[in-house]
Amino acid sequence: MRAVVYDRYGPPEVLRVDDVQTPSPSTGQVLVRVATTSVNLSDWETLRGSPLYARLGGLRSPARRTLGSDIAGWVDTVGQDVTRFRPGDEVYGDNLALKGGFAEYAVAAESALTHKPAELTFAEASTIPQAGAIARQGTDGAAPGRRVLVNGAGGGSGSFAIQLATRLGAHVTGVDNASKLEFMRSLGADEVIDYRGEDFTRSTQPYDLILDLVAHRSVFAYRRALAKGGRYHCVGGSVSALLRVLTVGWIAGRLTGRRMGVLAVRAGPSHFEPLAELCVRGEIGIHIDRTFGLDDVRDALAYVGEGHALGKVVVSMT
Repeated sequence: MRAVVYDRYGPPEVLRVDDVQTPSPSTGQVLVRVATTSVNLSDWETLRGSPLYARLGGLRSPARRTLGSDIAGWVDTVGQDVTRFRPGDEVYGDNLALKGGFAEYAVAAESALTHKPAELTFAEASTIPQAGAIARQGTDGAAPGRRVLVNGAGGGSGSFAIQLATRLGAHVTGVDNASKLEFMRSLGADEVIDYRGEDFTRSTQPYDLILDLVAHRSVFAYRRALAKGGRYHCVGGSVSALLRVLTVGWIAGRLTGRRMGVLAVRAGPSHFEPLAELCVRGEIGIHIDRTFGLDDVRDALAYVGEGHALGKVVVSMT
């Protein structure tokens, strides 16, 4: 089969398309013929090996030679003890543990997958698992009368988060670069901020909930932006930034009646299927910016990693 592989951490240029052996599912696993795989920021981080936590399982070289976790496709074969799927089933899920989505076939744990809704295309389904789980858990607590800010709101998780928080009745502010302001407004954001021209942590009205998808600021700046009783969650960022949030931020928050921490995202179908149901009903929109082919995975990863994507980017195997 054809797959995009890499042997060392680095820029997109370390990736190459190669002919490799089609994997076989082990006990409790499923072999999926991949239709589409969406690109996540985690793919970009694991490609580069930075932040350091992206090297878990492979400190010197990648633990998995093929990236891509959010897959959608058809069950090809099933391993021993698999009971929920059979060949031909249309499935999707977040295969973060095994990756392998930028290939014609990928092995995934049965528990990572669920049946694809017939109302969604493979491309649409592949956008949901990782980004949807982050958005749902990151906006928990959004409600009428509450002020919610999403930093990095123009990308995949952010585009879902804006819509979820708006749907729950919150006043939503989206932060990203200037090229994404109109896009964030189209998703329902009440206010939008270009982070290059305005410091959202110095707002005259603090926020009840901050979902930070690109943590790079001082924990004291984040604390300043929170209303008393407010909550700050970060997802991703440098190791030093995460450690500051977990230590200094936690203490500073507790001392001032605020909560600051790293969002420990719970993965699996039960955490993203509710968002898929909202998408099926038309209550949440799926925004696919661009679709790339397998030969163009380098460009797809760079497009997302460099912050250009409006919503999600998808790689199609057909």
